[in-house]
Amino acid sequence: RYSMRIDGLASLNAGYKGGEMVTKAFTFEGSQLEINYATSAAGFIKIELQDQDGKALPRFTLEDAEEIIGNEIKRIVHWKGSSDVSGLMGRVIRIRIVLKDADLYSFKFN
Repeated sequence: RYSMRIDGLASLNAGYKGGEMVTKAFTFEGSQLEINYATSAAGFIKIELQDQDGKALPRFTLEDAEEIIGNEIKRIVHWKGSSDVSGLMGRVIRIRIVLKDADLYSFKFN
């Protein structure tokens, strides 16, 4: 028997040495960022929100980002304990994703 992970057809993958990616600029609607991901025990994902020019937004920097470890289909991203991104809704942003020994399958705003 075979099964496929929900939204798991492809992933952004980084090995043990790590890697990162920045999205194109876009706008969104919602108050939380949700990800579908898997990491090893030694791996992690951290997410930074940037303005359209690639500058980290206050309260959403990589330093503020909580390290995400595990394997979940629906995980809400937090920065210093808060997941509320509604103040950025309608604003042009980019997402910087930093990974180590991890797969990011999808992200969406709720």
